[in-house]
Order: sequence, then structure tokens, then C-alpha cells
Amino acid sequence: MKPFQSCAWPEDPVPPPFAGCRRCELAGHGGRMIWGEGNPGASVLVLLDNPGAREDKEGEAFVCGTRETLQEAAHRVGLGPDELYVTYLLKRRPARAYNKEAARQACRLHLEHQLAVPGRRYVLCLGNVSVQEFFRNPEAEVKALRGSWHTVDGLETLVSYHPLAVRRRPVLRRLFDEDWERLAARLAERE
Repeated sequence: MKPFQSCAWPEDPVPPPFAGCRRCELAGHGGRMIWGEGNPGASVLVLLDNPGAREDKEGEAFVCGTRETLQEAAHRVGLGPDELYVTYLLKRRPARAYNKEAARQACRLHLEHQLAVPGRRYVLCLGNVSVQEFFRNPEAEVKALRGSWHTVDGLETLVSYHPLAVRRRPVLRRLFDEDWERLAARLAERE
């Protein structure tokens, strides 16, 4: 296996019907829409809460700590941008306070479009925000749900900690890695 080196994964362009979305106030925050990255046809969709920093001040591609931690875990189990599709509940990076519930509901339409891709079989939800929205349960928590597979809307779903939480609390790294190993093992079983 090659040594790990983070890099910007190929970005999936926003489909034309959704490109001018103004369904929530995030459209006025000044950031661009980020549809997803990696392989749009991958069987695995990795779900995060919202996009992080993507470019530095000069506009050069930039891999934020969240994406670096995610990529490193995927690399460790032999998965990369060809096997994964990373997307977000919110398609724009919030720049200031906003109505979180309204934005999540508005962006749900986009997520449902991405989940309906032929061949999509697995979802890896990272962090409580993603888990609560995907499971449609405001009480759902990673701590209670991780470690086993769940079926949500016909998709095999695994839950783990948000990469930023793993960076802030290194004690979570082992659990995060175990969840990625569980995903890789399931994919290997199905081949």
C-alpha cells in the first residue's frame, strides 16, 4: 500500500436542476454549492454535516482537517475516491448563524436525489448531526448506534464519529478506525 497523502478528491458538479437552489438561507451566505466528491456512482455514500474549507485565500485547493482524517481512515482500509462518494446534508458551508432545521429540510431533497443513484447500497453517517437527520430521529446518537449495521430506507447503514471529533478527541480514533474496518469487511464480503 502506498503511503497516505491527502489531496482534493474529484468534485462532483452540481446537477443543473439544483445549481441555482435558493430553498434555504445558506444561498445568501456567499459560499458555493458543494454537491459531493469522489465517485458519484460508488456503492458507498459517506455523509457529513456540511462542507468544510475547500480553498485557501488564494483559491488553491485545500484539504481541511475533517477531509484529511476521513481520507486517512479510508486509505488505511484500502478505500479511496473510486470506491466512495462523500457528500453533505447541507450543500453550502455556513458562514454565520442560520435556521438549522429549515436548512436541513431544504437540503433533504438533494440528499434523496443522491441516495437514489443506481447501485447505491451503503451509507456511512459521520457525526450526530448526520445520524439524526439520516435516521430521522433527533435523539439518535453515534455513541448508541455505532458498532453494528442498520437498515435505513433500504440502505445498509453504518454510523461513526465525525472526523473533526476524532481529531479533537484522539481517544475516539480506535472506534473510528474500527467502523471503517467494518465497512471494508462488508464490501469485501459482497465482492
